[in-house]
Amino acid sequence: MERKFRFHNGQRGAALAVRVTPRARQNKIIGVNSDGVIRIHLTAAASAGDFDAVLERFIANVLNVDDARVSVVAGEGNDKLISVLGMTKEQVHDLIVQNLD
Repeated sequence: MERKFRFHNGQRGAALAVRVTPRARQNKIIGVNSDGVIRIHLTAAASAGDFDAVLERFIANVLNVDDARVSVVAGEGNDKLISVLGMTKEQVHDLIVQNLD
């Protein structure tokens, strides 16, 4: 299935698509797929009630913004759509690339 998500500018910020691998050894950005989806490893279990909150805090830390500016707006399972308020897609892209492992 081909994904249609890409970095893009929203009305008040940027949106990005991520694919999360839970129960990893450490929290880190693994890469960006050719379709624009960011691959992330998180130590939290997907079944944990605060899994989305852990993802939001991780992304906020990577982007050096307040947690309140990052939110999971859609997605089930390991595929999520994240909104980042107050940043352009170019700013988000640059910071993601700087944090690739």
